[in-house]
Amino acid sequence: MVETVGDGGRPAAAVRVRGPGWSAAARHLRDDPVLRKVVEQIGPCTLKPVKREPYEALVRAIAHQQVHGRAAEAILGRFLALFPGHDFPPPELVLAAAPETVRACGFSGAKLAAIRDIAEKAVGGLVPTRRASHRLSDEALIERLCAIRGVGRWTVEMLLIFTLGRPDVLPVDDFGVREGWRVAAGLDAQPKPKELARIGEAWTPWRSVAAWYLWRAADAAKRSAFKPQ
Repeated sequence: MVETVGDGGRPAAAVRVRGPGWSAAARHLRDDPVLRKVVEQIGPCTLKPVKREPYEALVRAIAHQQVHGRAAEAILGRFLALFPGHDFPPPELVLAAAPETVRACGFSGAKLAAIRDIAEKAVGGLVPTRRASHRLSDEALIERLCAIRGVGRWTVEMLLIFTLGRPDVLPVDDFGVREGWRVAAGLDAQPKPKELARIGEAWTPWRSVAAWYLWRAADAAKRSAFKPQ
């Protein structure tokens, strides 16, 4: 199963594969009576982050904003074709490319400006390398990267979970996470972000895994495959 991207989706690059690694998280989350039901019905957590540089992950996230996943991948394919010989173009080449050529791949003017800003910030060192990012806390990365055009807290939280593999990130503004809690808890309405943040304090240090389970609960509910009671 490949994650989807959209206004409430997760990065398409995050591939769900089977494997060990989150059993301790599942045991901890089962202490919550609501999440216990989710863990039991969904099964083992199969989240596996994709190891990319933050610069690449941010550019891909911008490409996917407010666009259907297939359309975004087509745009990215044309973008990558501009830079033969590179799995993903380094920021210096993106900045050297004619803006109108890059925009012709299908990017809006706002997305082009955001991509160029990401490239500029990568060259300038504001966007850290993957190795350098390991020395920065979640909040430090959020503060730094939200200074980039077109990048908000949600985008950085997705990077933290699906690219850097940070285990304790709870994106409380995410529709799917809040919907998953509503479904799992049998509520009539979604919790407010602040309320979910308070509830989620008990899930530390595994809030990223809790978010994964809540996304799965929301997805299963769409198929009538999840029973909260």
